[in-house]
Amino acid sequence: MNGNVADKKTVAVTRKEKGWPPRTWVGLGLIAVVWPLNWTLPGVRTAYLFFPLWLGYIFLVDAVVQRRSGSSLWKRSRTQFILLFALSAPVWWIFEVINRRTSNWEYLGGDRFSALEYHILCTICFSVVMPAIFESADLVRSFGWVERFGSRARVPASRLTSVALFLMGLAMLALLWFRPRYFYPFVWTSLVFVLEPLNRWLGRPHFLGRLERGDWRVVISLALGSLLCGFFWEMWNYYSYPKWIYHTPGAEFARIFELPLLGYGGYVPFALELYAMKTLFWPGGPRFLFESARSAEQGSS
Repeated sequence: MNGNVADKKTVAVTRKEKGWPPRTWVGLGLIAVVWPLNWTLPGVRTAYLFFPLWLGYIFLVDAVVQRRSGSSLWKRSRTQFILLFALSAPVWWIFEVINRRTSNWEYLGGDRFSALEYHILCTICFSVVMPAIFESADLVRSFGWVERFGSRARVPASRLTSVALFLMGLAMLALLWFRPRYFYPFVWTSLVFVLEPLNRWLGRPHFLGRLERGDWRVVISLALGSLLCGFFWEMWNYYSYPKWIYHTPGAEFARIFELPLLGYGGYVPFALELYAMKTLFWPGGPRFLFESARSAEQGSS
């Protein structure tokens, strides 16, 4: 008990001494300038403004995480912070390849660019996906109430369970590939079922191991962080150009911006897929606050 109080005092002193890190104002400045331009300039502008807008979001959220917890991805390792952008782009291209079969989203205005320009600009834009999701999950984790999910219902994770999940993921991939009109939602669930068992068998970090112990904090942080990030994703897209629109047979109702309401549910398993991909492709990469055993501000609201 006394240790926790001392930790809180230490965090408070750190805040008072250091204040807000400089990237706070860089992030706010980028958002304040680029957001209005992205919504109001004529012609194609989002292709060039998407990255600085989301860089502003990432800088700002990272700064808030540091302010709340005393640490952040940028503060721990700027090299890993930058390399996460490099990993993010090819990871999202995997989903683009799948979408060529399912056709669940398309980019209006993409035809205004040559093939080379289109792929270069898309790759730059795709580089923000992982940093934005993981920084948002760290922000959620910085709140003390997430600690309540450290000891919940345990999910059995035997070897047989891992095999069953792996086969289920492969079946989902097959169904969405051969019957994309009906099984396209499996885009956001199939990969996590395939990758989580792989990570376990390879000795990589995996959230199923935490669920086996009843620790839901990683899952909760990723789920809520992805929904927060997804809201800004869809809102900033609404008046953008080029922009994406969705084709979701059977769910074309109750849209919030361009995305149907049910579509927001896909952000939750999507974040888990990204986490599984990160741990598979970059096991020695950054460790996030949402992976920590205890938030630096346990008990804060």
